[in-house]
Amino acid sequence: MAAVILANATIVEAAGRRDGMHLRIDGERIAEIADRPLKGGDLPVIELGGKTVMPGLIDCHVHVMALSADIARLERLPTTYVAAHAAKIMTGMLRRGFTTVRDAGGADWGLKEAARLGIIDGPRLFIAGLALSQTGGHGDFRAPTAEVDACPCCTLRAGLARIADGVTEVRRAARDELRKGADQIKIMASGGVASPTDPIDNTQYSLEELTAIVEEAQAWNTYVMAHAYTPKSIIRSVQCGVRTIEHGNLIDDEAARLVARHQAFVVPTLVTYEAIGKFGRQINFPEESLAKLSRVADAGLRSLEICKRHGVRIGHGSDLLGEMHVHQGREFELKGEVLSPTEVLAGATTVNADILGRAGELGVVAEGALADLIVLDGDPMRNLGLLGTDGPHLRAVMKGGDFAVNRLG
Repeated sequence: MAAVILANATIVEAAGRRDGMHLRIDGERIAEIADRPLKGGDLPVIELGGKTVMPGLIDCHVHVMALSADIARLERLPTTYVAAHAAKIMTGMLRRGFTTVRDAGGADWGLKEAARLGIIDGPRLFIAGLALSQTGGHGDFRAPTAEVDACPCCTLRAGLARIADGVTEVRRAARDELRKGADQIKIMASGGVASPTDPIDNTQYSLEELTAIVEEAQAWNTYVMAHAYTPKSIIRSVQCGVRTIEHGNLIDDEAARLVARHQAFVVPTLVTYEAIGKFGRQINFPEESLAKLSRVADAGLRSLEICKRHGVRIGHGSDLLGEMHVHQGREFELKGEVLSPTEVLAGATTVNADILGRAGELGVVAEGALADLIVLDGDPMRNLGLLGTDGPHLRAVMKGGDFAVNRLG
């Protein structure tokens, strides 16, 4: 990390726009911001000429280990092979301007630490470890004909999840993931698209199991994120203390009101349904999963309208798999069909920073904040397509004071 001055920047963030600004970066943080030229002695000065400077983007629902859309395949691959692919996926995310991501199942402490130390050229990583799933839940990728010879909670780890049943076992599983370095706990609270056997509208985990998992997370001063599509699954999760609802496509007015009342969040992931619909067959996405896709895909934009109407805090996620990770930036344009550019940008910066418990340090351009910044040609408030896409318009990406991308000359 080096000290540098960024001169004549147009700062654009959820809080507003500031023209003609100058920033001094010292180490991993923003040391000073002023509307006048800064004196830095021998510090290098990069003249931006009015280019846009924004907070580094945050994606709160990724799977960096998901090198394939065939999730069941992951458990058959060597962990070294999967980790090598994960490093490549993370590098792509950082080069698209995502300086922080929250992994929703699969990534471990080793990947997190490798990113922190710069061994992997990737974003800052918040991990859930292995997501918790009941038998037959969204994390159970066994075929219906598969038999279990031993305890599934010990032997079945389908790449992104682990199976745990009953209050005692879910407590142990949650504690184990926290022991291994999880920043938050992920649970499967409803059926899903990618899993082969569970209907979208079933509920998963009993209220007692959900409450036990939340209690364990809270004991470690953290929270639970829940995969949940339907109103019933969302309501059950929030009533048990879940803090973030992932996807939430089938949310209704009653569920949205409850989410808002509990000051919980919804993290939509619209782009994954579009990408699977377009490319699923050519990348071998399972046919039984494709058959479940349309119901949640068609409801995605409507869920944003409902959440906005009831004042739900809307985060930003992508949930892409395999070759589809390159479409990460498309989520901004999809959300922009319902939300204002300011609301879209807030989701990927200040709202997601709140989710991570790092408000004021991530997602803002402010003195004392981490120097996670992107520099753009153009105004993202006029063209959301500029966000999250690597191209000539993305002039620089800085993570913790280090340039990951530097096309400033």
